[in-house]
Amino acid sequence: MVYYLPDELVPVIIAFMTVLITITAQYLIFVVVLIAIIVALLSEKKVRWSIIKLALLSFGLAFLIAYIAGLLYYNDRPFVVEHIEPLISHQPDNGFPSDHTLAAMTAAAVIFVYRRKLGILLGVLGLLVGIARIMAHLHYPVDIVASVFIAVIATFCAWLILKKFDRRFKRSA
Repeated sequence: MVYYLPDELVPVIIAFMTVLITITAQYLIFVVVLIAIIVALLSEKKVRWSIIKLALLSFGLAFLIAYIAGLLYYNDRPFVVEHIEPLISHQPDNGFPSDHTLAAMTAAAVIFVYRRKLGILLGVLGLLVGIARIMAHLHYPVDIVASVFIAVIATFCAWLILKKFDRRFKRSA
């Protein structure tokens, strides 16, 4: 048995989905970062400082790598190529990689190092940011995949650097 939506319901559903995509694409990043900050601040002192150091280095590395990647690869945004109006007003600049997804996924990766389950949850939310940005016609999937990859690699490299630095610091003390 097949059910059909009444014609008057279709515009309501489309409007709801448009609002949901817009909010997710534009504002969910702040929820992810805020949760990461709260986790850091509520952690015991030693872990708090470890999270803060890792976050500072990870975000610095992630955005540096993303900047370099953006110089090496230019990807027009979908709304430019397809000549459509994006759900969110945006400059027609390079879409590679997605800064919103990069920030959300870097915050998730940092928290993952110290709180695995919460890091996974934040990672899922970060992916939702990326998916919503695709649906809003701001990015292509490659922009999102690159951001996830950069966030994970930058956080891993930052973790390795801090681990090595901490060992050297402890030896010299």
